[in-house]
Amino acid sequence: MESRKDEPHHGIPLLIDGNTLSIEDVVLAARSRREVQLSDRARERIEDSRAWVDRVISEGKLSVYGLNTGYGALANVSIAREDVDTLPGNMIMSHAVGVGDPLPEEVVRATMLIRANTLAKGYSGIRLLVLETLLRMLNEGVQPLIPEKGSLGASGDLAPLAHLALALSRTTDGGQAYYRGKLMSAEEAMSQAGIPQVDLVAKEGLALINGSTASAALAALALHDAEMLVKNAEIALAMSLEALRGVSDAFHESVHAARGLDGQQRSAANVRLLTEGSQLIDSTNRVQDAYSLRCAPQVIGAARDVLSFVRYVVSKEINAATDNPLIVLELPESRENKAISCGNFHGEPLALAMDMLSIAVAEIGSISERRSFRLLDHTLNTGLPCMLVEDSGLNSGLMMAQYTAAALVSDNKTLAHPDSVDSIPTSADQEDHVSMSMNAARHAREIVKNVEQIVAIEMLCAAQALDFRYEGLTFSSPTWRQDEITGAQTVV
Repeated sequence: MESRKDEPHHGIPLLIDGNTLSIEDVVLAARSRREVQLSDRARERIEDSRAWVDRVISEGKLSVYGLNTGYGALANVSIAREDVDTLPGNMIMSHAVGVGDPLPEEVVRATMLIRANTLAKGYSGIRLLVLETLLRMLNEGVQPLIPEKGSLGASGDLAPLAHLALALSRTTDGGQAYYRGKLMSAEEAMSQAGIPQVDLVAKEGLALINGSTASAALAALALHDAEMLVKNAEIALAMSLEALRGVSDAFHESVHAARGLDGQQRSAANVRLLTEGSQLIDSTNRVQDAYSLRCAPQVIGAARDVLSFVRYVVSKEINAATDNPLIVLELPESRENKAISCGNFHGEPLALAMDMLSIAVAEIGSISERRSFRLLDHTLNTGLPCMLVEDSGLNSGLMMAQYTAAALVSDNKTLAHPDSVDSIPTSADQEDHVSMSMNAARHAREIVKNVEQIVAIEMLCAAQALDFRYEGLTFSSPTWRQDEITGAQTVV
């Protein structure tokens, strides 16, 4: 993973307040150098929350999980007042045990932003200094090295976020970070960026690492890319429908209105729009097409509906308080302030959403590959040359492109196995059910990347087929120059 080198900040600064962050905000901040700032109202909430924590410590009367107790199965172990500021550093060092390749830069940046937005809600009892330091790291391009594996998705993404906290904290050592394209010690990266590391105090270790933040970062990026992928899948479908001289009846508005599913109706409407004016569609005597053409709106449309649900979940999650305990000021029933132990860190909502996304997107790839196969098979492609090449045999044409698509479809069948159905108890059975949300999000992201390639292969095959169809004819394809494909993405 490389950090961007000295890029200027782009556009109007993004103001976070814990409540209004959008998926598009996450993507823009992750993939560019958009500056992020904290709202004044969020500053007030953070300071009020921290004042309550400091008061609890000074009074020494309440036992609050993670503030003056141990963690997990050690929750009933009381921590002496003089040791509460030592606890966060010990926690981060013991929890930073992730393994595997580093997460990509955009995932780390998205993680930093979402964690900052979570802390901005004021439920975590963290000092304003810590959050401001995290935002400076994001704005100046310091990306902690975070290994991709090690999270169970409950209590949130502990190991990944502990690696993030290592870079921020002066209390610990051993962290690494990227700065200006180079991997170095976190201490050196922060020094070069002119950002002082922070001495963490009571509650701040837990506040930084307890939550489903890395899962949410992966989910937001995967969802954004999946939504663009659906558009491209419909463009590829329209190209294949034309290249195979398909039957338009299966896309008729009345057919999809009769079923009434939103995604299906939209998908069919997009294909009608994209193929309007085609002189190849309905140019044979076939009554109906194979399922990979005729049922494509039902498959892609179902995926659209799944992605709508996933967007709802992820949009909520990136604005959620996923810490434990939550510092709740002025409870509605009593106007009292209280630390409430809870389970908002549990990643089940994200795990289920990412499993659904994985299955839906894998199906888009599965049906796309079938259309590529049909385009290449001269017994199925309505008069096109075998493998879409002249002198087939001497030339192999696009034969191997379909092999690649088939391999990716097969890969997706394994990756799409639901992660949320798995759970392995941890922490002496105190944490006896976990979500595996980060595994689900990682696999979803990989499936999306695979299907991007599968759909690109279908576009390649369809474009080659259309070249053969229009060779020597006086009319032309309605849509499929590169600039027009780009334009089509804006209307579907």
